[in-house]
Amino acid sequence: MPDAILVLNAGSSSIKLAVFAVPTTEPALLCSGLLDEQDASHRLTIHDASGRKLFDAQRPADDGGRGLYPEILHWIETYLSGGRLLAVGHRIVHGGRDFFEPVDVTAEILEALAALTPLAPLHQPVCLAPIRAIAALRPGLPQIACFDTAFHHHLALPVSCFAIPRRFEEQGVRRYGFHGLSFEYIAGRLGEVSKALPGKRTVVAHLGNGASLCAMRDGRSVDTTMGLTPLDGLVMGTRCGAIDPGVLLYLQQEHKLSVAELQDLLYLQSGLLGVSGLSADMRVLLQSGSAAAREAIELFTFRAAREIVAMANTLQGLECLVFTGGIGQHSSDIRRQICARLHWLGLRLDQAANEAGAQSIHAEGSRVDILMLPTSEETSIARHCRARLSARPAVQST
Repeated sequence: MPDAILVLNAGSSSIKLAVFAVPTTEPALLCSGLLDEQDASHRLTIHDASGRKLFDAQRPADDGGRGLYPEILHWIETYLSGGRLLAVGHRIVHGGRDFFEPVDVTAEILEALAALTPLAPLHQPVCLAPIRAIAALRPGLPQIACFDTAFHHHLALPVSCFAIPRRFEEQGVRRYGFHGLSFEYIAGRLGEVSKALPGKRTVVAHLGNGASLCAMRDGRSVDTTMGLTPLDGLVMGTRCGAIDPGVLLYLQQEHKLSVAELQDLLYLQSGLLGVSGLSADMRVLLQSGSAAAREAIELFTFRAAREIVAMANTLQGLECLVFTGGIGQHSSDIRRQICARLHWLGLRLDQAANEAGAQSIHAEGSRVDILMLPTSEETSIARHCRARLSARPAVQST
């Protein structure tokens, strides 16, 4: 078995993991899995690249907060059977002003990343917890942090700033953008689909429990819907997206909501869940016959279409629209509804291709290419890790 990299992509209640072989030019997926930490008993399942189940375990979370990490590392090191685990790569949601390239995690780096928690209060601690757990178990194993904000690092004025006193921008209060590892992967896929696509004015819609848009051209981000935090922009599963700031002042002044209560409201009680009163899961809402569920879906697609037009304005045109993410990839109905709202822009959806989940879903005569491309943040992380390891003489000689 070849040497490999373990990639961990931490979410709010589960962690995606993937193991990539790295002696090759392009990291090759060996196996992937899911560590579900939602219940008191953590569950880990791992499948190989063909979908065959390799491992399935459920264990009580231990008091040290390490959960199933001892078992994960032991299983992977056994699975590699002679190959070495070279490093662990992590998706870190917020890099702030200072982190826009992958970095080796040290105690000092970990402290600096933890200091960014106020900018992503529900995401950053979850991203950092696996680093601490693995450092305790394998202190000599290199860990590499890759940042969701990095793809948008070069956003320039006026896109990058808020209309507040300039002194706050000097302190780092600016628009950062997120889902960068996903957008980076899609930017690479566009060139694989067609050499002509990267140069087109493209909006990528990453639609899932978290959702955002990225306006890109020539593989670079020029605008995005999220800002200082992952709250801004589109309606999401439990997050509100863009909101009148006066609403927040009103809730504090008249309803006496504390900062903690307001944070909980905006991150965990709003979005599809708040509007529908039923669920944050788009699949549940699409199957429901309730008026509130329909209204939540309508708001989701309305806001997505409206923000796509805003991204097109930044691009000064729209030539390609890409759907990705859990909802973007799997929900033909949501793709159809968003494209229907953009019919006036010349978008024409091929209904049969859309229902079949084809890669190209625009109809003949559409003025805009419409694509559905699965994303892989884990692949982006593996590529960054391999590049960083390859710069080290000890790894080059293997």
